[in-house]
Amino acid sequence: MKTLAKLPVTIVTGFLGSGKTTLLRHMLDNAQGRRIAVIVNEFGELGIDGEILKQCSIGCTEEEANGRVYELANGCLCCTVQEEFFPVMRELVARRGDLDHILIETSGLALPKPLVQAFQWPEIRSACTVDAVITVVDSPAVAAGTFAAFPDQVDAQRKLDPNLDHESPLHELFADQLASADLVILNKTDLINPADLARVRLEVAEELPPAVKIVEASSGRLPLDVLIGLGAGSEEHIDSRHSHHDHHHDGDDDHDDHDHDAFDSISIQLPQADESLLMDALTQLVVQHGILRVKGFAAVPNKPMRLLIQGVGTRFDKHFDRQWGAEEARVTRLVLIGQELDATVLEAQLRAALSV
Repeated sequence: MKTLAKLPVTIVTGFLGSGKTTLLRHMLDNAQGRRIAVIVNEFGELGIDGEILKQCSIGCTEEEANGRVYELANGCLCCTVQEEFFPVMRELVARRGDLDHILIETSGLALPKPLVQAFQWPEIRSACTVDAVITVVDSPAVAAGTFAAFPDQVDAQRKLDPNLDHESPLHELFADQLASADLVILNKTDLINPADLARVRLEVAEELPPAVKIVEASSGRLPLDVLIGLGAGSEEHIDSRHSHHDHHHDGDDDHDDHDHDAFDSISIQLPQADESLLMDALTQLVVQHGILRVKGFAAVPNKPMRLLIQGVGTRFDKHFDRQWGAEEARVTRLVLIGQELDATVLEAQLRAALSV
């Protein structure tokens, strides 16, 4: 009986808006016949990034795409491995003869190290290996000293004494994502000048072992051979990688003290909304409430297509992504991610701005 080779797995991590989903879309669009399964670790109740990935033109039917994308809903793989991640991996392991590669996109707030450690479990380790952990870096944000393009939020995290040389939790999460990396992508290089990019490269390199490569990209456009086939076997050496959050996973400690537990994910459903009014209202919400990320779909009156909305800070991207289904309710559904968010206040403010 032929022994199957271990199935390689690529884990893509990085902050909200760094370009992880765009990178995965690029990888799928350039799969060159490789049979790739995708696990999307979505923060929030809406599987929005999963829906985006399903729309990729990867040469398969919608039914096949739906069977290929697995979404884990609560946004923290390190906390859900036993409840969700393990069953998904077990199903993929059972199908590994039909697969060439697995891609995992973590949420922007997830810690990569515990996920890599999950590949040490006997049932997974015998069938899979972590080909590489890829950390996607928002280069302009690092150049600005905010790491995730949210300066107000970072300032709020710096505790009480501005004279202390105190790393914000956001910086610690950034360092932890780098600590687990086998490849670092300095993304959005088209939005930064050469001098600042060189400074970002030096700052990132200080957090990395010498063997970890740093590459530059715009919108994640890199040859697939640069991204997969690295053969890092990350699960073999991940325990030696130090991170700020190692103590959170010692013994039977609960996870209530995770820094990213302070982040809220608010789901809001609204009726059809004028596009211009909605975008203005969302921008105001971001400014007033320090919202980190906005994503969702909007129903625009007299438009037969659904409006896809993705925002990082006050920077928004939007386009009409597909026709509404014949039986589909034409409603607006949004996820707002931030800290200390009040769902009632946010929804009321949106409804007032839209007069609905």
